[in-house]
Amino acid sequence: MIEQNSNPPSSFSASPRFLPVLLVLFAGSGCSALIYEIVWLQLLQLVIGSTAVSLAVLLGTYMGGMCLGSLALPRFISARRHPLRVYALIELGIGIIGIAVLFGMPSVVRLYTASTGHGFMGILLRGAVSGICLLPPTMLMGATLPAIARWVETTPQGVSWLGFLYAGNTAGAVFGCLLAGFYLLRVHDMATATYAAAAINVTIALLGLGLAARSPHRAPAGDQRPGRAVRAPASWPVYVTIALSGLCALGAEVIWTRLLSLMLGATVYTFSIILAVFLAGLGIGSGIGSFLSRGKVPPRLALGCCQILLAAATAWTAYMLAKSLPYWPINPALSRSPWLSFQIDLVRCLWAILPAACLWGASFPLALAAVASPGQDGGRLVGRIYASNTVGAIVGAIGFSLLLIPTVGTQQAQRMLVGLSAIAALVMFASLLRPILADTLSRNAPRPSAIKTAAGVLLAVSTLLAALLAGSVPGVPWELIAFGRYLPTRTGNARLLYMGEGMNASVAVTELDGGIRNFHVSGRVEASSAAQDMRIQRMLGHIPALVHPKPRSVLVVGCGAGVTAGSFVLYPGVERIVICEIEPLIPKVVARYFGPENYDVLDDPRVHMVYDDARHYILTTQEKFDIITSDPIHPWIKGSATLYTKEYIELCKRHLNPGGIIVQWVPFYESTLDTVKSEIATFFDSLPNGTIWSNDFVGSGYDVLLLAQIGATSIDVDELQQRLERYDHQAIAISLQEIGFRSAVDLLATYAGQASDLKSWLKGAEINRDRNLRLQYLAGMGLNSYQSGLIYNDLISQSRFPEELFVGSEENRQALRKALGISK
Repeated sequence: MIEQNSNPPSSFSASPRFLPVLLVLFAGSGCSALIYEIVWLQLLQLVIGSTAVSLAVLLGTYMGGMCLGSLALPRFISARRHPLRVYALIELGIGIIGIAVLFGMPSVVRLYTASTGHGFMGILLRGAVSGICLLPPTMLMGATLPAIARWVETTPQGVSWLGFLYAGNTAGAVFGCLLAGFYLLRVHDMATATYAAAAINVTIALLGLGLAARSPHRAPAGDQRPGRAVRAPASWPVYVTIALSGLCALGAEVIWTRLLSLMLGATVYTFSIILAVFLAGLGIGSGIGSFLSRGKVPPRLALGCCQILLAAATAWTAYMLAKSLPYWPINPALSRSPWLSFQIDLVRCLWAILPAACLWGASFPLALAAVASPGQDGGRLVGRIYASNTVGAIVGAIGFSLLLIPTVGTQQAQRMLVGLSAIAALVMFASLLRPILADTLSRNAPRPSAIKTAAGVLLAVSTLLAALLAGSVPGVPWELIAFGRYLPTRTGNARLLYMGEGMNASVAVTELDGGIRNFHVSGRVEASSAAQDMRIQRMLGHIPALVHPKPRSVLVVGCGAGVTAGSFVLYPGVERIVICEIEPLIPKVVARYFGPENYDVLDDPRVHMVYDDARHYILTTQEKFDIITSDPIHPWIKGSATLYTKEYIELCKRHLNPGGIIVQWVPFYESTLDTVKSEIATFFDSLPNGTIWSNDFVGSGYDVLLLAQIGATSIDVDELQQRLERYDHQAIAISLQEIGFRSAVDLLATYAGQASDLKSWLKGAEINRDRNLRLQYLAGMGLNSYQSGLIYNDLISQSRFPEELFVGSEENRQALRKALGISK
């Protein structure tokens, strides 16, 4: 029951000697919170997908919970309770719920998959799942700072200590981000990371309870409702300003993370570095803002100046990301170790985003100081400012990722950030001038020209500065979207045909002098009309279609240039082709540039497009297929490892008809031997009758496809040759001839091994599972490795001729044996 009393609480405070201890405790809170955030978002993405909509729902729920927690604590928890004890119990609750989320997720998955669908109702269900999992712990996280704020007086010195506690919390978050991204999840798994975070929570709770026992709490007099605040006059401008600050901070983080990942490589390590730098800036800025809040500068003036400086800092970052950083003379292929590359990436992130992050960090303690007055309930003070900032952050994260970037692009979105920061500054400056003007008018005195001049000049200068800064924001260069981290070292001429910034990715289509067209996504070539790429793209379609006796339904994971999906168009027996693509721009625009290569697949009436994360689609659909062929983006790109896990392969098996075939693309380039072994071992762990087929273009392995059939696989070389020679398969024969296959023997000569031959070779390989996503951490380390030849030769050395796989006439079998060059 809520205790009620109209009297405000008396002023009380912690002993100054305990404040450094609180700083340490709050650093621990921040550390565990970031570990949980990374683990929970990763776990939930496995369930509801990795689309921009899913991520927006997740972030909105996560930050919404923190907002609710910051508002709820001072309203429902009595100010008479010892703040440290409340804080300790909250930390204990976070740890308990953190463990519960880890073990309760399978039940949530079953509930979700039994009732979900696509469209608006599907989005609502994603939000419901996120809410069930994230709201309880995030509400507790949001309540930690308001809880401890009640132990600090709302004097200028006390409020500055609240800023330092926020800075300490952010510093701990930086450590937690790096600890999770570079150690706990790279070396261990999500369960271990969760246990580590929970152990931190329990340690903090015990220390908090012990500290509470040693420092009696001087409760307010009387039996009263917690924290009825004495509001400072005209406090709404501060709330508006800090909300706009939060909106700009999260909007900028969305934009800058996308642009930085283009030039650094979109690995899990890159995202950890970017987030760590952003958080470090918030922590540094919060410390600076806390010092300023003690000084003689009025907090509202300092807060307004922060916002106008943020307009300049945003323009600085936009310029650096478009005109400077992409052209630094850095060749990532020269790095002898990924750890050296991480150091360079860290420097570039610091150079670009640290100034703005520091200013956003300084805004929080300045906003606290701007509305604080002695005798307030510190919990309510912090809760309101924190909630305002978080509401703005929710709007920024969702609005920029789902609406602004796909509709107006990153250039216009950054111009809006500059304008919004300037508006926040004007709100604060206007709130400073208003009392002066009102006081003058109340005395019936003529309006002083100095006030009119000051107000006019201030507004004019701020408006003009914002306009100039917004106009200076450059657009993202198409070369960055196309070539990413290799932009400074690229050679040859390329002509831009198309560039677009979609909801989930930025894409480009270019054409070389020889007429070869390339499709670029995330700063790399994903598909092309070059002979080497055409070969594997069509193999992903033709080989399963020819191995299967009579395919009728096909699921293609990843549209790309549409070449793989287009290969199935040539088979008259195929009745339904489902293409699952996460980025709508790719099928709608990009695939049209490859019409001759993909046989205008998107115009075929048998084709059905699904815009969703492929894993989420397979998890929620009831449909089964004869063939599922997966050509996802490279496994070093964050999120793609979910399409290589043992659980994903098992999921695909359940959606295959009897005798169905599953195919998985595996790249050897930009990879390491350990990475490739992990991909192959994971596939064979679920499909022990699997085989490998190599894109051995000009005698060198470049990438391969893994193929497995439900049940025993037997390929009749004679029958396959006859199928290729039939008149109604003439188009198929031509399609194969264009990529160098003129007979069944030519096609089958791409065989490179099977699971039974590779047991010793794969011994000790990491199995990529949902709970560890080991592959994305292995692949991220091999981002700049080019060992495809060595990997291919090592693989081929294990191969034997599969007597039981290839059947038919002895003549064709001997020809195939000769073509394979296998004597064993």
